[in-house]
Amino acid sequence: MISLIRTNSNHPDFQKLSAIFDEYLVDIDGDEKDFFAQFNQIYINQVVLFYENDSAVGCGAFKQYEDSVAELKRMFVLPDFRGKGVANKIIQELELWISEEKYTTIILETATKLLPAIALYSKLGYSKFPNYGAYQNVESSYCMQKNLSEIKNH
Repeated sequence: MISLIRTNSNHPDFQKLSAIFDEYLVDIDGDEKDFFAQFNQIYINQVVLFYENDSAVGCGAFKQYEDSVAELKRMFVLPDFRGKGVANKIIQELELWISEEKYTTIILETATKLLPAIALYSKLGYSKFPNYGAYQNVESSYCMQKNLSEIKNH
């Protein structure tokens, strides 16, 4: 059985998945790992957890970036569950929640090396966006955005 829950970053399952994600990112980010880690150690009120058979296998979150802009954070699915639509369902739930919170735009940053993530976001209607904020001059960052008007009913 699968289920999604809305929670915050204090949830132990989110903390467990985040720790696994951080280890995964050490290989992706290499020498830049400490730079990126500082943006992921924040308290987040809006977290979605995906469960299969009572085990948390994926997560995602968002936080306010600007008044009308939400930033996707901490998107991660355990390797054994990738390619099964888990990330898609997490993103759909996050988009629904973001729209309920009256944001008009979603932005995100991922690594240029994470081609499957870029492909997934593109498939879901996200487009390349100039690197923003702390990522402006970071060549290994790939930033994307989506206007909420593009979100279809789920």
